[in-house]
Amino acid sequence: MTSSAVHVGVRFPPAGNVAEVAGEVARAERFGFDTAWIADSQLLWRDVWVAMGLAAARTERITLASAVTNLVTRLPSVVASAVNTVAELAPGRVWLGLGTGDSSVKPIGLSPSTRAQLRTGLTEIRRLLDGDPVPAGNREVYLQGAGGRVPVHIAASGPRMVRMAGEVADGVLTLAGISPETVAKTVAAVREGASGRAMPVVTAGAFCALTDDVERDARVLKPICLHMATIGAQDFLRLAGIELPPPPPVPDVYPDMVHAVDWEDAITLASRYVSDEAAVRFAQTFCLFGTADEIVEQAQHAVDAGATGFYLRHVGNYTLPSELITDFGEQVLPRLQRLVPRVAA
Repeated sequence: MTSSAVHVGVRFPPAGNVAEVAGEVARAERFGFDTAWIADSQLLWRDVWVAMGLAAARTERITLASAVTNLVTRLPSVVASAVNTVAELAPGRVWLGLGTGDSSVKPIGLSPSTRAQLRTGLTEIRRLLDGDPVPAGNREVYLQGAGGRVPVHIAASGPRMVRMAGEVADGVLTLAGISPETVAKTVAAVREGASGRAMPVVTAGAFCALTDDVERDARVLKPICLHMATIGAQDFLRLAGIELPPPPPVPDVYPDMVHAVDWEDAITLASRYVSDEAAVRFAQTFCLFGTADEIVEQAQHAVDAGATGFYLRHVGNYTLPSELITDFGEQVLPRLQRLVPRVAA
C-alpha cells in the first residue's frame, strides 16, 4: 500500500447545453470526485470558460480545470482574464490546464504551440494574475482586478514537454495511460525537470469503463490505438505487445480519429489496422477497463509508480460522462478512498 495521496477527476466535454454540463459536474461533486476537467475546443464544444463559470455557481467543493486550453487561439492575456474571472466565482478551486492546442488549432490550419511559446505564455499569464505589468508593443499593460495565481497544469506526453512542465508548472497531465511503465517514465521526467523545486502533481489520464467483458467492449478503443500509431508512438504500443506500423492517413474521419463525430464509423475504419486482440491489450495495459476489482488494482499500480491523480475519460466526445460518474462513483471511488488516502484537489 502506498502512502501517496491522489485526486480523482473526470473529463467533461461540453458538447451540449452548459447548464447540463454544470449539472453533471455538480453530480460528480456529490459522488465525491475531486476535479472536473472541462474540455476546450472551439469548434467541437461549447465555450470552456462559460461552462466552468456556471459549474462554479452550482458547486461548492470540486476543483474546476480547463482540459486543456491553448495559447494559439486564445492569447495569454485572454486566458489570464478568463481564468481570473472563474477563480473569482470559485476561490481556491480552479486549475488552469494548458496544452499546445491539438483539436483547437489543427482543424483551422494553425500550428500547435512550441515548448518555448508555451513557457513564455505561461510566464505572461502568471505575471498578469499577480497584477504585474507585461510588455505589449512599446508599452506595458496589466490585468485590472487581478486576483492572484491559480495552479497551472500542463498537458504533456513526450519527454521534453514533460521535463519542461516539471520545471515550470504546478502539475503535469499525461495522456499516455496508466501502465506502471509509462507512469514511471513520466514521473522520472517530471522529477528531472523539477530539480530544485517542489515536485508537481502528476495526473495520469486514462479511458475508463466498468465492464465484466473487456474482450467485448475494448473495440471502442480502436480509434485511440490507431491514433497512437499515426503519431509515431510504436514504442509506446509495444509495451502492450502491439505491433502496429504507421498506417496511411484516414481522411474520412471528421475532425480527426480521436475526436470523431461518428465514433462507430471511426471504429470501422480503425479496424482495418487494429485487431480485436490489439484493442484488448491496449485496454488492459493503458486504460482503466475492467471490473471494479481490476480497476482498483490497476489504479494502485499507477499510484505505486508515482501518479498522484487520475483524469478519467469515457469513450465519447459529444456526450457527458454520466455513466462513468455513476459506475465509478458507486463501485470504484469509495474503494480508492480506502486504499489510497486522498486529499482535496
